[in-house]
Amino acid sequence: MTSMTRPVSLGATPRALPALPTDLPRTEIADLLSWAVDYSHQAELDTHAARWEALATVAAADVTAARVLEPHLDALEILRQAGALAGNDPSTHAPALEALEAVDADETSSWGVFAAEGPGLRVVASDSEEGWTLSGEKPWCSLARRLSHALVTAHTSDTTRRLFAVNLRGPGIAAHHGPWVSRGLTDVVSAPVTFTAAAAIPIGDDSWYLDRPGFAWGGIGVAACWWGGAIGIARTLADSFDTREPDQLALAHLGAIDAALDGARTSLVAAARIADGEESTDIPPSIIARRVRAVTVDAVERTLRGVRHALGPAPLTTDRDYARRVADLEIYVRQHHAERDDAALGRAVHEHGVAPW
Repeated sequence: MTSMTRPVSLGATPRALPALPTDLPRTEIADLLSWAVDYSHQAELDTHAARWEALATVAAADVTAARVLEPHLDALEILRQAGALAGNDPSTHAPALEALEAVDADETSSWGVFAAEGPGLRVVASDSEEGWTLSGEKPWCSLARRLSHALVTAHTSDTTRRLFAVNLRGPGIAAHHGPWVSRGLTDVVSAPVTFTAAAAIPIGDDSWYLDRPGFAWGGIGVAACWWGGAIGIARTLADSFDTREPDQLALAHLGAIDAALDGARTSLVAAARIADGEESTDIPPSIIARRVRAVTVDAVERTLRGVRHALGPAPLTTDRDYARRVADLEIYVRQHHAERDDAALGRAVHEHGVAPW
């Protein structure tokens, strides 16, 4: 087992997970999508801790693979919470999907979650005797040209949004090619989708998607990917010591990275215990999620900076897998909106009324 395929653990012992593709990080997107669907059926991912650990393990090996897997697992969990799917047992998976047969979904479907909003862009949901339809443009729809299905938020009024399931290969749906000039996650195109009276089925009631605790836990799943990606980069530094004796500066960077990554792990573990009902707290899930994401982003950026300073330009110019891992993680972690998200966390703590520390 290479350094890059070692399991990542949130506890004392890593969980047994399905094997990763042997050709990571060079697997084609189509193959990654098929793998992600199979993985979601095979792995025992019935807790948040298990899902986050799995995502971190995948991200440590290949950030692109984690970027493909995370929204698929998130969509399946959302559908379970809404009652459209049964449990995680593959033997019950196909019958449970009967609730989604109106959009031709089955156990082979690959899922995305399209919930972003953008200036001047809006998807409106309309109900009629023929059923629900969606019209408008939705930004930042990752892999829309590759996926078979998606969960999409749409406005049912000026102030209310609802979640809908759609068949991305059905009529009235046009996924854009771009623009997408990113040097990271180059194959995970995130571009707009235009809906024109596209058939959809509602998942949950108005506002259910955004108001449920699971919305916050889903955001932590993304943070688990960031954390795993940083671990993959940190392993490059640690592995470099097999061929050269580290000096004091390299050891200082390694120590700071270890502390940062362990701090993020501790934050993820604490959140998993709350999300899985092992511990209770009066702190809202939204604050917990924002805090975990902020702590993780700090660890990621400390890792990127420390490894870059310790190893210099050589791996970025001669190690294709490492250079891709860095580029992928740098674009992925920008899903955190830096100081704007810190301000949102500060506002949430202030409005909660009692500082949690």
